[in-house]
Amino acid sequence: MVDETETIESLSFEDALRELEGIVRRLESGDVPLEDSITLYEKGERLRQHCQKRLDAAQARIERIVAGPDGVPTGTQPFDADR
Repeated sequence: MVDETETIESLSFEDALRELEGIVRRLESGDVPLEDSITLYEKGERLRQHCQKRLDAAQARIERIVAGPDGVPTGTQPFDADR
């Protein structure tokens, strides 16, 4: 049997987000027994962490084009350089 954490780690951001949205819908419906709700919540938290990790990695790669006074790109700088 494949470990669920490994399965989640192999998901794309979009697939993990879809699964997380499905879990949220099920939990919000109120039709899930308590024990199943806890299990779903735990899986949802692992999916949320995976999505956040993917977003953080993507943000780290984003670079912003820096334009000179004439509007011509002069280089790049990290996305969060203004912070």
